[in-house]
Amino acid sequence: MAVNAGKSVLHRPLVLMLLTLAIAVAGAIGWLYLDYQRFLRTPLALDSEGRNLEVRPGQSLSGLAWQLHEEGLLAHPRYLALLGRISGEAGRIQAGEFHIPAGATPGQLLHILTSGRVVQYPVTLIAGWTIQQLRAHLAEQPFLDHTLDGVDDAELMQRLERPGQHPEGWFLPDTYHFPRGTRDIVVLRRALQAMERHLEQNWERRRPDLPLDSPYEALILASIVEKETGIPEERARIAGVFVRRLERGMRLQTDPTVIYGMGDAFDGNIRRRDLRTDTPYNTYTRGGLPPTPIALPSAEAVTAVMHPAAGEALYFVSRGDGSHVFSATLQEHNRAVRRYQLNRP
Repeated sequence: MAVNAGKSVLHRPLVLMLLTLAIAVAGAIGWLYLDYQRFLRTPLALDSEGRNLEVRPGQSLSGLAWQLHEEGLLAHPRYLALLGRISGEAGRIQAGEFHIPAGATPGQLLHILTSGRVVQYPVTLIAGWTIQQLRAHLAEQPFLDHTLDGVDDAELMQRLERPGQHPEGWFLPDTYHFPRGTRDIVVLRRALQAMERHLEQNWERRRPDLPLDSPYEALILASIVEKETGIPEERARIAGVFVRRLERGMRLQTDPTVIYGMGDAFDGNIRRRDLRTDTPYNTYTRGGLPPTPIALPSAEAVTAVMHPAAGEALYFVSRGDGSHVFSATLQEHNRAVRRYQLNRP
């Protein structure tokens, strides 16, 4: 009995030590748990606008966590990695550029990175632009991958699988959205396909007696209507004038086609001699439509050409405020020219 009592006495310090250690470990675990919970509730250190975060292909959540920590945005990178393992989302983060809003917590950050909802940048194509203006605009967009530098128009259309087709007018003006790194030709392909769909749909529903033999001729005329239109409400009326002139075998006599045919020689002013100088695009010297569109027509201009307004007007002249005076006879037209162009009574 004495021996057993001695062993019991000897074991007491060990038991106390183990008990103390267990209490310390439990306390540490409890503190870590509370600290981890506090981490989950604490938003990232972002300013009021948030920030865009780019995730590289193959980048791990752990590596991303340490990157955010080094930038001063995340206090405990190991906790974010732990959250990813616990939630099962560590291996599901996607490459791309993501917007992290102000006030986002680590859990919300992880949800954003696995959502696939990357930042989309707008690209706006303006009605009335030429293909040169469109390409110059794309070249200025810093988020695009520029693959068309030095590529001429013929090669461009080859890459768009439209070999031999003139590029003018074929890209539907609109605002499109793309993620960072999108190739510039992808923008053009989407706008081209949008124009082809719109043109085909409207051609099928067109007025049956139009003096146009193909959707391409409608596209050409729509580009002229676009360049002549100052206010949207007049598109159908202007289209009606041109359609009636074509029906009667009259020349279109529209200045924008002359200007397009002049190319770089146009200095901002069109003179009488320019109207007499023959080019394939001079609708004062040549009958019918020019050989190609002269600009990007809007969807509304295409629709106006397919459904021109009825009437008797064969002429129109600008009032100088974007609107036009429409006339049925040359005599009426000449009076309107004297009043609004020559400032004569």
